[in-house]
This record gives sequence, C-alpha cells and structure tokens, in this order.
Amino acid sequence: MIFTIEVPTKERFQIIDITDEVQRKVWEGKMKHGIALVFTKHTTTGLMINEPERGLLQDFKSKMKELIPKGKGYLHDRIDNNAHSHLRASLLLNSELVIPVDEGELLLGTWQRILFVELDGPRHRKVLVMLCPCQELPEE
Repeated sequence: MIFTIEVPTKERFQIIDITDEVQRKVWEGKMKHGIALVFTKHTTTGLMINEPERGLLQDFKSKMKELIPKGKGYLHDRIDNNAHSHLRASLLLNSELVIPVDEGELLLGTWQRILFVELDGPRHRKVLVMLCPCQELPEE
C-alpha cells in the first residue's frame, strides 16, 4: 500500500518534520506490524531521522553549507545552478528511510523524528510512504 504526502516548501533550504504525517498514513493503512518505507521523489531533497531541536537544525544547515558550498564551479551549475543541492542530497542525506511499525505505531526513539530536507526550494514536493505489513512475531 502506497500513500503520498504533499510537502509544500517555503524556503530555499528548509528542514520540515513530517513524522506526524507518516504516522497518520500508518493509521490510515491500518497496518499493525511491519515497516514503513519513506521515500522522497526528488533529487534535491533528502530525509533523515534526528531530533528537530531548532539549534540542531541550524547546525545541520550550517554544516551542509560548509561541507558543500554553493557556487564552487560545479559543472552542473552551467545547466541549473543547483549542483550544491544535488550533492548535499546525495552525499549527506537519504532518499529513503525504513521505520519499523508495531501495534500501529512508528518505533522511533524518544527524540527521533522523520525530517524532510528541502535543498532547492521553494517547491511543491511529494514523499511516498509504502506500508509493508508482516505477521506479529511471538515474544521470546
């Protein structure tokens, strides 16, 4: 079962917590046990699991800019002027995440959240959530 989450971004470089939307898709799909595969359909976006504390999010953005700065003579910039966005997405982030589900709940840690990272906005983005059910395993 595949669901789509619409993610309209408002900034060029933005980190958005989509955990609640993913959890809603698990409930909507009525999946009790299995995995949720979360996938971004865009080459200038990425996904990560981390704490959405404001200072930490700013640290992520600052470090990405430091590691892969804009306008460093990337060949792709001759076409779209967004090579830095592609490089950040491919080298520093994930295009997919796999999260276990038990009793209909995402099994994330206390501070873990699913974060969508826009690197070339603002744009209208889509994230897919594929629910892969499995049988409940007996407790050992």
